[in-house]
Amino acid sequence: MKVLVTGVRGQLGHDVVNELNKRGHEAVGVDIEEMDITDAESVKRTFAEVNPQVVVHCAAWTAVDAAEDPENVPKVYAINAGGTKNIADECKKSGSKMIYISTDYVFDGQGTEPWKADCKDYGPLSVYGKSKLEGELAVSGTLEKYFIVRIAWAFGLNGKNFIKTMLNVGKTHDSVRVVCDQIGTPTYTYDLARLLVDMAESDKYGYYHATNEGGYISWYEFTKEIFRQAGYAAEVVPVTTAEYGISKAARPFNSRLDKSKLTENGFRPLPEWKDALKRYLIALGVTNGTD
Repeated sequence: MKVLVTGVRGQLGHDVVNELNKRGHEAVGVDIEEMDITDAESVKRTFAEVNPQVVVHCAAWTAVDAAEDPENVPKVYAINAGGTKNIADECKKSGSKMIYISTDYVFDGQGTEPWKADCKDYGPLSVYGKSKLEGELAVSGTLEKYFIVRIAWAFGLNGKNFIKTMLNVGKTHDSVRVVCDQIGTPTYTYDLARLLVDMAESDKYGYYHATNEGGYISWYEFTKEIFRQAGYAAEVVPVTTAEYGISKAARPFNSRLDKSKLTENGFRPLPEWKDALKRYLIALGVTNGTD
């Protein structure tokens, strides 16, 4: 199977290419230097050269606060909405399957009920969320052979993420304030990559939610476990989002994603998040895996 992976220099794209190679598939990873997704001609040229059977579209603008800056808004939409539409258009012409990575930010983040994969009760609060929803609609409105996979709280070896930030802060501070009223579940890109390749090998199309198992937690609880496993002594102080201070982009309070559709369609769920964190800290060289 020949698979085109966008955003190969990011956390997820890197892991997807490795997983494809591990299984004997032909992976072609591209980033902006090789294919500018906002340029329809660039996308068209790449498709003609690669002729992929599947496209795993990981490339996105993910700097949530920076997306709110007025000068960045057109670029955010050009990448997350326009770029996704360019890829969907070429997938339609070539008959390729498309896997689009989306986010919990397409919902309004209210209430406590987990969001179902097929829920269409959207209400994005931020430019990032709105642009990713436009990307979803571009895929579902253009293609029949597609997977839209919403994730939350992603972490991987490539690039920046919450865990790396907390590890750096925990090294140099006696205490850390972390919000306790935003609830969700982390997603280890290494584990997610395995699921995405499982999907690529199937024809069970549609919307899915995919985060690690192990229940719903707050960022505060996540940080406590990060420090526990890393052996850090820094105190973690719970604060509300209001107490923490206003960020440029509104964050969803309820990022609980219902993942039951995965098992209903025969896909293997991701491992528990504490186990994922343990493996990740070993991969970073922070711990050797013994508590």
